[in-house]
Amino acid sequence: MSGLLFLIPIALGLGLLGLAMFFWAMRDGQFDDLDGAAQRILIDDEDDDQ
Repeated sequence: MSGLLFLIPIALGLGLLGLAMFFWAMRDGQFDDLDGAAQRILIDDEDDDQ
C-alpha cells in the first residue's frame, strides 16, 4: 500500500511531463505541415540542376 504513495505522484508527474512536451511541440510548429515532409522525399532534385 505504501508503494502507491510513490507510484501515483510519479505517474502524475510523467503524465504532466508528456502533456507539457506535447504543448511545446505544438507551439514549436512540429505539426504544422504533416504532408510536406512526406511529399518532399518524392520530389526529384536532379531536374532543377539541368
